Amino acid sequence: MTDSPLRVVVAKPGLDGHDRGAKVVARALRDAGMEVVYTGLHQTPEQIVEAAIQEDADAVGLSVLSGAHMTLFAKVMDLLKARDAADIVVFGGGIIPEADIPELEKIGVAKVFTPGATTTEIVAWVRGNVTQQ
Repeated sequence: MTDSPLRVVVAKPGLDGHDRGAKVVARALRDAGMEVVYTGLHQTPEQIVEAAIQEDADAVGLSVLSGAHMTLFAKVMDLLKARDAADIVVFGGGIIPEADIPELEKIGVAKVFTPGATTTEIVAWVRGNVTQQ
């Protein structure tokens, strides 16, 4: 373990064009001392995984509001495994029904934040559950 800050890629996969929540989370993580790369809107799972690997990320935070979370999260998880990067912690949030969370956890998503989660809660979870690679 080094003294360098945690590196987190925050991404908006898919066609959803609303990124205020992702930007708020990215800023909260940055303000908490983490290095954050926000990939912008309309990213493919391939682009997100490539960014995570290139940036030597410790974690990837996905924000999905479009309802495509099951497909998009699964694709990111599969690509991370295929690129031998399954050690990158994936967490996410957005409009995700409670009933889908256990399925997302089964595929390896470490944590899902639903509407109402505070930035304090998200920062604390990342600090407590993400370690440097």
